[in-house]
Amino acid sequence: MRRNRCERHCIRRTRLSLVDTIQKTLVPVHREGWPFVAAFAVGAILLGWLWDPLFYAGIALTAWCAYFFRDPQRVTPVDDDLVISAADGVISSIGPVTPPQELGLGDEERMRISVFMNVFSVHINRAPVRGKVTRIAYRPGKFVNADLDKASAENERNGLVIDSPHGPVGVVQVAGLVARRILCWTKEGEDLSVGERFGMIRFGSRVDIYLPPEAVVRVSIGQTAIAGETVMADYSEDAATPLSRTG
Repeated sequence: MRRNRCERHCIRRTRLSLVDTIQKTLVPVHREGWPFVAAFAVGAILLGWLWDPLFYAGIALTAWCAYFFRDPQRVTPVDDDLVISAADGVISSIGPVTPPQELGLGDEERMRISVFMNVFSVHINRAPVRGKVTRIAYRPGKFVNADLDKASAENERNGLVIDSPHGPVGVVQVAGLVARRILCWTKEGEDLSVGERFGMIRFGSRVDIYLPPEAVVRVSIGQTAIAGETVMADYSEDAATPLSRTG
């Protein structure tokens, strides 16, 4: 009898583990991506009429497109003393830089953290802090490799200023070599929660965060960042373990 109970318990745990694995693997596709996924699928069918191997190549590209537009849930620390990553990718540069003039953050240098997103990164951008969006400024420009430092000054970009509890934080979406569309879903005057989705950039790009003077950087160049989860900087050296939110 006891052995049967143990066996049933093991089977139940195995089923739950399998369900959890499937749920984590099947990440939802953001609505912005469905037209592209559909276009890739139609292209695969048309190519298949010409030559069977092209159909399988098209299916692979369709799967990649769905993967590119994935929108996973994130567990975001809820603490006004923390600055959370706005993008998935690799931290490509950290250092004092004068913010873009269109942000209106002044001429003094601020610590800037840049996150480079390649074509395999999640491209949904999330608010690094909570606060009111006081400015949104779009600037046309070039499309050089977003991994290069000059991309922040020369490339097409869209900047936000969020009035956080510790002062204004600049967030700049920078287009890349392949990217041709910056999307921003928030508007001036709206309130953003930390970790809330505010936009995306299609097909490779970067996001720059301009910090207030008091912020202390907590990441390093080459480190992998996760939007809505990775702590980029904080204002308190003895901060307690923060609460979190899922979204």
